[in-house]
Parts: sequence; structure tokens; C-alpha cells
Amino acid sequence: MPDSKRRMRGFSLRWRLTLLLALTTGIALGSAAWIVDWRADSEMQQRFDSALLARAQALAGVVQAEDGAIGLSDHRDPTAEFPGNGNSSWYEVQCGDAIVAHTPQAPPPMPALMQPRFADARLPDGRSLRMVALRFAPAAGDNTTSGTVPVSCELSYALDRGPLDSILDSLDVLLLASLLGVLGLVLLLTPWLVRRGLCPLSALERAMAVIGPDAPGLRLPAADTRELVPLVARFNEVLARMDAGLSRERDFAAGLAHELRTRLAELRALVEIESRYPSGRDSRALLSEVSAIGTELEATVTALLQLTRIDSGLEQVHYEWVPLLPLLTRAQARHSPAAASRGVRFDFVPSVAPDTTIRADAALTDITLDNLIGNAISYAPASSSIALLANPGSLEVINPAPTLQPQHLANFGQRFWRKSEGDRHDASAHTGLGLSLATAAAHAQKMTLTFRLDDAHLLHATLAWQRNE
Repeated sequence: MPDSKRRMRGFSLRWRLTLLLALTTGIALGSAAWIVDWRADSEMQQRFDSALLARAQALAGVVQAEDGAIGLSDHRDPTAEFPGNGNSSWYEVQCGDAIVAHTPQAPPPMPALMQPRFADARLPDGRSLRMVALRFAPAAGDNTTSGTVPVSCELSYALDRGPLDSILDSLDVLLLASLLGVLGLVLLLTPWLVRRGLCPLSALERAMAVIGPDAPGLRLPAADTRELVPLVARFNEVLARMDAGLSRERDFAAGLAHELRTRLAELRALVEIESRYPSGRDSRALLSEVSAIGTELEATVTALLQLTRIDSGLEQVHYEWVPLLPLLTRAQARHSPAAASRGVRFDFVPSVAPDTTIRADAALTDITLDNLIGNAISYAPASSSIALLANPGSLEVINPAPTLQPQHLANFGQRFWRKSEGDRHDASAHTGLGLSLATAAAHAQKMTLTFRLDDAHLLHATLAWQRNE
């Protein structure tokens, strides 16, 4: 069974089409040849029977003209010569109980009916005949009253059907030879025709050879063959989905690397500071801080996984009512050491009630705030301040950005874009992924993230959401 399956998988499409076409052609032409042969046989048989009946009726007319006495008045052995007999026709005429005319070799006996009756017969020497038997009444004449005229006569007339059979056999041979010739021509030409017909598939094969993970964005060229148009469209859709999936995987890997780098840098800084300048804190406090960083890292990885699955349509955003001020306070606390190392301070301006909540995904919102604050610290000059504004419908991060120009804002949110290192503070600590992750997380929650640079070169990053009154 496995060998047969392998043979089926290795079967050539060209030969499969060739055999199918040959089989279809054979069935169609065979049926047509059979119909033609049947119709030709019927037509020629009818014409032969018509000629046979005409000759029989002519002989019956002679007998009628002689009042059934033909042959009796001239011969003791009633053998009447009729034009056209000899070795190709045979007949016998019986009127009453007397045979009034017959050929030297009479045809096989066959009872006559009121209507002409046709049948096939064979002579003792093996020759095939076509016979007709008919019944007729001789014409009433002068000797009708003498009582010598029979009431009715029967005529059996036969013709040699050898020429007809020869013609029909020749026609059969001709039809069979034509059928075999056409089938042979189909078997010879179909592989070449199929090969030419499948040329568009060969072109698609060459186009597919250069498509792969190393060449994202490549698609099959538009097909000008009607049957291939939907196939190419479906295949290009599959390629688009594959490219989107690969892009999500690459984005996830890049985002994960970025977040791991940030958290590992915090752990390394903590270890190096405690090693060089021991603070004298209890080991439990240090382990608690390390645990907090690990917890945040786990939450970040989970959020990145969730963001990737949301982007692919495999998962939905986990909305909940999240307290707004604690969310912003935790984000500020996470970045306080980095800000303090550069002399940057935070100005926290809450303009909402302490118990204000927003309907959002806590992990995704953390990612957004972390990257916005980290971006602000990166662009802010040393010894400057960053304003954190909490409004009923938005969160705003404002920082001085003297190196930014308005045209740079169009690149914000693009992966791996970053300001020139010569114009950035601590540029080596950023890979250009933060704002793209923040934008993706905000978009997943149906929030709006915008950037604006005012005349005082203050960068305003605003995260807005729909208020629930």
C-alpha cells in the first residue's frame, strides 16, 4: 500500500492528463463511430432491402400479367428465366400447390405473409443471402373461369448479400482504423500540448524558488491565465499572512531583547553599586528589590507575549478597571534611579481624584508608560525636569528635548529608528524599540498616543483614552 501511494504521488501530471484525454477521446470517438456504423449499416440495409423488394415485385408483376401461368405453358420443368438472375439472385414462385417459376437453385423456403417479410439465409455452398417473401394474387384473366388460376401466389426472392457485407466490413475497418489513428495522434501530441499548456505553472515555479524567509515581501506575479488567477491570489494571501507572522515574531524577539536589556541593566547596576559602595541594607531588602525587578520583567514578557497574540488575532485585550495614580506612581518609581543618575527630577501633577480608575490592560499600560518615561529621560538634558500630568482622559509626559526638530516626530514609533548618537543623551542605552512598543500597546487598547514639540522645545507625549462617564 505505501508503494502504491508513492507511485501515485510520483505520477506525472502530464501523463495523467494525456491518459485522461486519450480515454475521453476514445470513448467519444468510439461512441461516434458506433453510431455512424449503426446508421450506415441500417441505411445500406434499407436500400438493399428496397432494391430486393423492387426486383421481387417486378417478378410478381410478370406472374400477375401471365395470370399465374408463367412457366406452365412452355416447360414441363417450370424454370423461368428472369433478367438479372444467374449467380446473384434466386427465386421461386408458387401459386396454389404448383410451382410456376424458379431458378435452377431455389432459395431456402420461407413462409410468406400479407406484408413483405425479409430475412437472412444461407445456401448449401455457404453463400449468404438476403431474402424477401411476399404473397400476391394474379390478375383475373380469360382463364379465370376455367378453374386453372390459383387463388393466391407466394414469391420467395433472394439476392447475394456478399457485396453488401464486403462494403459494411470495409466501413467497419475504416472506422476502426480512424479511431485508432486519432487515439495514436492524441497520445503523441497531448504531452507536448499539455507541456505548453502548463508553461504558466513553470513560470510560477521559478517565481516561487526565490520566495522565502530571507526575501520578505516578495509575491507571485499576476497571472494572465484565468484558472491561475485565484490560485495566485490565495498563495499571495498565504505569503502575506506568513510575512505578518514572521514580522510579529521578529518584533516580539526585538521587543523582548529590549526589555530584557533594560531590566538586566537595572540588576547589574544594583549589584555593582552594592559591591562598590555597600549601602548596609538588609539582604532581604536587596532580594526583595531583585524580586521586584524579576516580577516586573516577568510581567513585561507576559505583556509582550499578549501583545503579539493580540496582534495576530489569537487573543483579546484583558480589560479591567485599573487605578490611574498608582499605575503612574509605580512607573515613576521604576525609572527614578535612572533619572537620578543624570540629575533629572520628576514633577508629578495629578489632576484627578485619588480613586480614579481607567478601563485598560494593566500590563500593556505599564509597557506604554515605561517606554514613554524612558524615552523622556533619554532626551531630557541633565539636571532638567520631566512633568507627569494625570488628567481625567489622558496621561501626559513632558520633557525638554533641545536636540529634536519637528521633522523628527514623524519617525517616532518606527522600530529601530533613533536620533543620531551625537545628539542623544545615553544613546547607547536605547535601540529605538521603546516608542514602537508603546504605540503598539496603546493601539491594542484602542488608546491614542501622540507626540508634539512646542516652541520651547518641550516634547509632549500624550496617551489618551475614551472617558467613561
